Amino acid sequence: MIVAISIGAVTVPVGDVWAIVWHHVTGAGTPPDDPALDQIVWRFRTPRVVLAALVGAALAVSGAVLQTVVSNPLADPIVLGFSYGATLGAVLVITLGGGAALAGLGVSAAAFAGAVVAGALVFALGQRRGRLAPTRLVLAGVAVGYVFLSATSFVQLQATPTELRTVMFWMLGSVAGAQWDQIPTVTVVVLLTTALLVLFGRRLNVLLAGDESATALGVDVNRLRAVLLVLSALLTGTVIAVAGSIGFVGLMIPHLVRLTTGADHRRLLPLTALLGAVYLVLVDLLSRTVDRPNELPLGILTALLGAPFFLWLLRHNKGLD
Repeated sequence: MIVAISIGAVTVPVGDVWAIVWHHVTGAGTPPDDPALDQIVWRFRTPRVVLAALVGAALAVSGAVLQTVVSNPLADPIVLGFSYGATLGAVLVITLGGGAALAGLGVSAAAFAGAVVAGALVFALGQRRGRLAPTRLVLAGVAVGYVFLSATSFVQLQATPTELRTVMFWMLGSVAGAQWDQIPTVTVVVLLTTALLVLFGRRLNVLLAGDESATALGVDVNRLRAVLLVLSALLTGTVIAVAGSIGFVGLMIPHLVRLTTGADHRRLLPLTALLGAVYLVLVDLLSRTVDRPNELPLGILTALLGAPFFLWLLRHNKGLD
């Protein structure tokens, strides 16, 4: 993260970055002599890198949990429709909000509401005789996602060229507009929700053995799935609301961790959060340096990196058969 903060249009020595961040966090040390340098590091780059780490951790953890909940190795927030719901909410505010007053916090609030609505629909449609069925959850997620995606496309047709550019950049994900006032809420939600999901680690391990085995061990499978879906929706809705829709993180990172450490969720979830955070920080660094002075949306790079990985995984990992 310190290296990512140091690299940009203006390169700042790592030692200076550390000194500036340490001074602002702890109050120790002396402020930098150059106010412009302090502004670049602390006001612009540090919240961006911190937000990228939080978003990467949240999407990766959510993907790992959803893959176990629905017994599908290809499950993630996009497959279950959460991302499409958030996208529709944000696009509605951008195109129909009618002013800058609705375009700031309004976009984030609408995106979060959209993710929650999509999650509620998937939850309702994924039940069979009062019980959540993994296959129905996936099918419901795909169906709900396409409905929201169609609605988003219709709204885009009504947008002006300026609005359309904003919509497209948001849909592909970015942390370029990160502000310090966004960080506390996202940090609390991501850390607390991830900690709760880690506490469910043993029960997630039981789910891997199948519903019958889990029930025999005294686990209320239906209630457990409902709680895990709510927590995953909260996690993804929060980060998508501030960074837009970013694909392949929740799909790829959990598999990378499983390949190296196994499927025990007590280890898997913390390591997935860490690797997801590092991964998205590096992707964001690439997004603002690979085509200077232009900046690429995060979703383009995560797709370019994620798709070849999954082609390799499908070819070499028999666990996906």
